[in-house]
Amino acid sequence: MKKLLALLALGVSVVAVGQAVAQNMGGGFEGPGITSTTVADALKLNDDAPVVLKGKIEKALGNEKYQFNDGTGTIVVEIDDDEWKGLTVKPEMLVQISGEIDKELMQAPEVDVDSITLAQ
Repeated sequence: MKKLLALLALGVSVVAVGQAVAQNMGGGFEGPGITSTTVADALKLNDDAPVVLKGKIEKALGNEKYQFNDGTGTIVVEIDDDEWKGLTVKPEMLVQISGEIDKELMQAPEVDVDSITLAQ
């Protein structure tokens, strides 16, 4: 009986460790996703269309909005303070942003940014 209890305890421990490792690994999808587009093409997309853009943030416009330029055009991007995640960006630095097109009536399209990273 003691051996059976010891084996059961060992089995529970192995399962608990396996679950803890799986939770700490993070994981996620690895494979094709949204490909980069240009500002010129992004301006033609529908509301809520996902975009990935590479370019430079030229200047701050206030209220978490910035002017973004990739050489094909400029677009306003909205980057919430928590999306910066400690990243400091200067106008001469190339960045990659991922987000969605935001089209409001009577306003030019913008990008609501979900993530920003330095581009290579």
